[in-house]
Amino acid sequence: MKKISVVAVIFILMGVLLSSAANAQFGLMNLDRKAQEGLFNGGIGLTTIEGESYFTINIRPEIAFGKWGLGLNVNLLYSTKTGHIRSKDWNEKYDYLRMIRYIRYGWKGDKFYTRVGALDAARLGHGFIMNHYTNQASYDGRKIGLALDVDMGMFGFESMTSNLARLEIIGGRGYFRPLYHSGIPILKNLAFGGTYVTDTNPDDNRNTKDAVVEYGADVELPLINWPILWAGVYADYAKIKDYGSGKSVGIGFRVKNLLGLLSLDARLERHFLGKRFVANYFDAFYQIYRYLPDGAGSGIPKVASLDAITTETKGIYGALYGRILGTIELTGSFQHLDARPKSGLLHLGADATKIIPVLALHAAYDKMGIENVKDVFTLDNRSIARVGVGYKVKPYLIVYMDYIWSFVLDEKDNLYKPQERIEPRITFNYPFSL
Repeated sequence: MKKISVVAVIFILMGVLLSSAANAQFGLMNLDRKAQEGLFNGGIGLTTIEGESYFTINIRPEIAFGKWGLGLNVNLLYSTKTGHIRSKDWNEKYDYLRMIRYIRYGWKGDKFYTRVGALDAARLGHGFIMNHYTNQASYDGRKIGLALDVDMGMFGFESMTSNLARLEIIGGRGYFRPLYHSGIPILKNLAFGGTYVTDTNPDDNRNTKDAVVEYGADVELPLINWPILWAGVYADYAKIKDYGSGKSVGIGFRVKNLLGLLSLDARLERHFLGKRFVANYFDAFYQIYRYLPDGAGSGIPKVASLDAITTETKGIYGALYGRILGTIELTGSFQHLDARPKSGLLHLGADATKIIPVLALHAAYDKMGIENVKDVFTLDNRSIARVGVGYKVKPYLIVYMDYIWSFVLDEKDNLYKPQERIEPRITFNYPFSL
């Protein structure tokens, strides 16, 4: 624990020293950027975990002052049968540390950004290797990760690790702008980058040598950088060690607060993928599928599934983010390969807590293995979903009913299995300024 604390302090101090660095790097709009104010979240409800029912008390304050942010997650579960607190949540020292959901300085895309704790949608570069990765896919498997990005103008880097306690998944991207000081319009922002990501132990067994390594190179050129409009082009190459490789070309654009009505951020990519290769290998599902035990003392790592990809193929990837009227936030991404069945991968998110006076709505959905429209609307072991409808008793007091589809680790056979829950809860949501 002391090592973790020292590392975090060093990274945060670096943020203060580098806060005057050059322009931020290429990327989509900062999806995690909120107003610079605090928010006190809390609630009570009822949930079911591993067949047992629990009363829940949840306190999740988020405190923001300037570019600093702190999020806590105190989650108490009391058995409806015994009245005792769920012991599995507090049987290790690590569990107490997880009450700190995150500590951050800045936002993704800033000249300096760091976040310690929950990584909800980690991305490196343009996302061709790592995109939407989360270390929170399983409730009991939540980890304390780290993201650290520094942009010093001519060069910079992005980095992450999923778990500071064990350094399981580690990744970084360095980039260089050779013409940065030339003063040449447009070309001064030309950047070349290189990315390296490894999962040191997919099976969590230190005695096995099963590390997965992916590395790549990229080039990017922002073309327009006006106050309300930004656009750029980019290309990527990636290789999974001992397996295949792939390439991608893309274009992105951004509209910033058009007439106070609309903010829009989008990208579209064309993928050229070789045998035994997939784009976005480290994705939102990776923490679940990195290694699947077979129940007989062995298992199958995700990388082994690449052997089934025996043909080259092409595909598309698109991502969209929008904020409408300053109150409705929509996010989405989709990718599909031209000639590979069940290759569709979908991510959707929506939040509308302010648009309707008495109602609050939110939803998040991830789906892999999509082949047709029916697959999109079918919940199974390829899905993670949460949908909530709330009634505002007061502007800051909301009664929610949430439907949740996620995964839980079955300790009997050591397999992740789908878990379906309906959770009533009462939330307290109060913004404040420091």
